[in-house]
Amino acid sequence: MKVKSRKHADVDKLREEFSHSPTVFVCSFEGLKVDEDFQLRKQIRATGARYRVVQNRLIRLASEGTPYEQVLTGLSGMTSIAFGGDDPVTLIKALVSYGQEHPVFTFKTGVVEGRVLDLDALNELARLAGRDDLNAKILFLIQSPAQRLASVISAAGRDLAVVIHQAVEENKFSEA
Repeated sequence: MKVKSRKHADVDKLREEFSHSPTVFVCSFEGLKVDEDFQLRKQIRATGARYRVVQNRLIRLASEGTPYEQVLTGLSGMTSIAFGGDDPVTLIKALVSYGQEHPVFTFKTGVVEGRVLDLDALNELARLAGRDDLNAKILFLIQSPAQRLASVISAAGRDLAVVIHQAVEENKFSEA
């Protein structure tokens, strides 16, 4: 049993995490084994997010006065929270893929940048491209016209060099 002062410290720490995190996913993990939990935490850490197992009462107390209050009241069962990092899509992809491998890990709800998401919306979010993929596509789209322009500009000189080289090989130029 936790000492009251320790519970107050946990509530304060949770409240601080709620204030700094625009993305929160609430999950249920009842029946998850220790080594499976370790793998889950490892995947979540790789996305730059944080994961905590918290008592429902402490979650309710910590969420009072925050945008998450309405979503986080009335929770029951074993509850864990994933606090999103910079890219919520990468985090939800990791959670969904883990949930597919381990059916005892399920979603209760989620909040992404102030918007409450149900299970269908979470699955749809998981199908989107992540931030790194989108950045790569944007970089390609920005870089592609420049590459084409450079290719067109250098084509005239390259073609002239090919014609001169062929002429030299065929001895069309006489030494004067």
